[in-house]
Amino acid sequence: MDASEVMRVNRALNKMSKLYRTAKARKLEALGLHPGQDVLLWLLAQEPGGMTVSELAGRLGIEPPTATRSLSRLEGGGWFRRERVPGDRRQVRIVVTDAGHELVPRIEQVWTELAEETMGGASDEQREIAVSTLEQANDRLRRLVGEAVLAEE
Repeated sequence: MDASEVMRVNRALNKMSKLYRTAKARKLEALGLHPGQDVLLWLLAQEPGGMTVSELAGRLGIEPPTATRSLSRLEGGGWFRRERVPGDRRQVRIVVTDAGHELVPRIEQVWTELAEETMGGASDEQREIAVSTLEQANDRLRRLVGEAVLAEE
């Protein structure tokens, strides 16, 4: 790549990252959520029996203390409850409540709207090329930073 193309790629990726996060934050704000909380709640809702903080952290590719902090920030919404794990007093399972399950379709709607608005009038072929290119770039960056593939990004 020549210098002008390098600058163009860097500018486009940086700008898209910031704009996407801002747009997502604005849409999630209407649900009482912040970016990242949507993925956490959605992931928890996929497990009817709930999961431990360690399991959740593993699925998200984060450390358990980070998952605990994220849950603490999310707790006020009444979207999940903590249940003791029988036989292990140190562990709790995080189980999504009915209110949390009711929020999941709205989270998915936000994701759908954001994807459609982001891709605009791109054809099926253009979308496939764009998404495949971004997925390949993510894979290369994961290898570069030594990060495992996450459950959802």
